Amino acid sequence: MVDFGGWDMPVAYGSQIEEHHAVRNAAGVFDVSHMCVVDLIGARARELLSRLLANDVARLKEAGSALYSCMLNEHGGVIDDLIAYYLADEHFRLVVNAATRDKDLAWIGSHATNVDVRLLVRRDLAMLAVQGPLARERTALQMSSEAASAAMALQPFFGTQIGDWFVARTGYTGEDGFEIMLPAGDAGKLWWGLNAAGVRSCGLGARDTLRLEAGMNLYGNDMDEATNPLESGLAWTVAFAPTQRDFIGRAALQAIRARGSEHKRVGLVLDERAVLRSHQRVIVSGVGEGEVTSGTFSPTLSRSIGLARVPAATGSSVQVEVRGRLLPALTVRPPFVRHGRPVIHRQS
Repeated sequence: MVDFGGWDMPVAYGSQIEEHHAVRNAAGVFDVSHMCVVDLIGARARELLSRLLANDVARLKEAGSALYSCMLNEHGGVIDDLIAYYLADEHFRLVVNAATRDKDLAWIGSHATNVDVRLLVRRDLAMLAVQGPLARERTALQMSSEAASAAMALQPFFGTQIGDWFVARTGYTGEDGFEIMLPAGDAGKLWWGLNAAGVRSCGLGARDTLRLEAGMNLYGNDMDEATNPLESGLAWTVAFAPTQRDFIGRAALQAIRARGSEHKRVGLVLDERAVLRSHQRVIVSGVGEGEVTSGTFSPTLSRSIGLARVPAATGSSVQVEVRGRLLPALTVRPPFVRHGRPVIHRQS
């Protein structure tokens, strides 16, 4: 067990490698109840999120639709990354990170009072993530036929209320599956039912190797308030159109975009038998230095991979300092794995 955002979390329930492969090949379940679920309720909730989020909630037109976005400070730094769900005309739901929970709620709350939007922190809900190519069908076995039909009909990045459960087709592994928010007292029964259906219990270790193979950022490692989305591989989450939407951090990002960012995010692949880890130096010959932000040994690829923030002029190869040795590494465009298969694309 380790402390994670104030929660005691299991690194693994048995073999971390086996848990990883279970998600890539079949299905695994993660207890992600440490994530903070908060509902925003009020006639001006959409207006509030249009101001708070770098992505544009105007894209959420259909009930249950979801959006991934960064929430920025005035300097364009990332306060947090989150998922926003549109539930009804005056009702949105956010899922934010555990480690940033308090500052997120304070930041959102300070702006919500200006537009008479109420924050409801859903401490009554647990959250389970069931991920893998067989995750959806094995989860459906835990539901009534009517509920299963509704869940299986969900498109990616949509959610729906099914009885006491909110079921969303989202995740953090690069695989298909569901994230289920449900009354905390019901979580154990669902967990054991999933286990009985062949869904493996998975801990933080597998969650990290899976998300890194999928090229997904981890807040506090790959971005934070000292970095911006444009240098963190998250430019796609910033909606500069329409030009009249004045989201917090917009002016700072526009200035960075106009002059050109000094850094960019790349994926790294190491051929030698060593493991990439956060904070290792990345040497770019004739250009400068960067830093590994996340690194691990990839069980799917059987080699070490990582994400790094490097000078914008970095080309297709670098050196990484690992325990005093400079080792060659290729720069690639994440993800490293998609739907269980290697997809390594070299940087141009």
